Amino acid sequence: MGLLADRTRSRWGKFRPWVLFGALPFGIVCVLAYSTPDLSMNGKMIYAAIIYTLLTLLYTVVNIPYCALGGVITNDPTQRISLQSWRFVLATAGGMLSTVLMMPLVNLIGGDNKPLGFQGGIAVLSVVAFMMLAFCFFTTKERVEAPPTTTSMREDLRDIWQNDQWRIVGLLTIFNILAVCVRGGAMMYYVTWILGTPEVFVAFLTTYCVGNLIGSALAKPLTDWKCKVTIFWWTNALLAVISLAIFFVPMQASITMFVFIFVIGVLHQLVTPIQWVMMSDTVDYGEWCNGKRLTGISFAGTLFVLKLGLAFGGALIGWMLAYGGYDAAEKAQNRATISIIIAPFTIVPAICYLLSAIIAKRYYSLTTHNLKTVMEQLAQGKRRCQQQFTSQEVQN
Repeated sequence: MGLLADRTRSRWGKFRPWVLFGALPFGIVCVLAYSTPDLSMNGKMIYAAIIYTLLTLLYTVVNIPYCALGGVITNDPTQRISLQSWRFVLATAGGMLSTVLMMPLVNLIGGDNKPLGFQGGIAVLSVVAFMMLAFCFFTTKERVEAPPTTTSMREDLRDIWQNDQWRIVGLLTIFNILAVCVRGGAMMYYVTWILGTPEVFVAFLTTYCVGNLIGSALAKPLTDWKCKVTIFWWTNALLAVISLAIFFVPMQASITMFVFIFVIGVLHQLVTPIQWVMMSDTVDYGEWCNGKRLTGISFAGTLFVLKLGLAFGGALIGWMLAYGGYDAAEKAQNRATISIIIAPFTIVPAICYLLSAIIAKRYYSLTTHNLKTVMEQLAQGKRRCQQQFTSQEVQN
């Protein structure tokens, strides 16, 4: 999808057309995914497989260009931070709102007929999503123009892989998504078996989401004060310390854990907008190195490794619980199982955050000063010497 977007030429730009024209099919398939046709069981299985495949495909068609827009609406790093900060503030608020409204919509539309209620509820959300995506199309403009792409897709893939800063951001993406995915997957088990209060799970998750909302809003003012790369690795280091500290919190210390999960929500979502801006920065760096602005494939590649991290994180939870002998039917878990439940909520995220901090501090070179040099030379039509990617520091 990234390769296709990079090769799109239209009066609306490279990415905005995909957002608009993919929105309606995506909304329709969302409704179909919550529809139950009058078929045999095998027919329903085939239907589900086809619709789910279409759903993920159309999500990709819309989402990759949408994500890439952050790199072409402006080339000002400060404005990019503001853009991504607002994006995640509103995305978090939208996610919380849709979660809160879904069941009332189901009951209002379907009453006792839950399948009809869910179909109607998703239809309402799909209409809202279409309107928001159309609003995005009509109110944005692609200001950063890329030179025409004349190379093959194979050469583009080679060039993006040779971009050392892109590879570093990809690695950071894997570790950060692993941290949030593993902890999120273990959250219900932790609240149930460690805190011993499964009834507070919704409140626990809501506290984390409220922290996310605040963290997204803090990204802009903090990066105005300090270099975003410094903020990124320091925040990840702090997340590693806090995640490890939770390991030593006594069982059933619910109030303490609410405080911890709120702080983690703030800090994790603080680095998320920064990380997305770092993705855009690697595109500028790539253009400076070889004259090719590969925005679409850069974001597509990063989203690909993000999905790999999600898949591995989800599988890791299952592997760890199976290894620890977890049995949902038991009224009490043994000591080994309890330790296994605690580990993905504390130790695994701590390791991921620590690795992210070390990698960002040691290997990511596009600091505010260095990126300013890159942008100035791009504006002057200059390129890096020998037009090759290297892992050396950017020099004036």
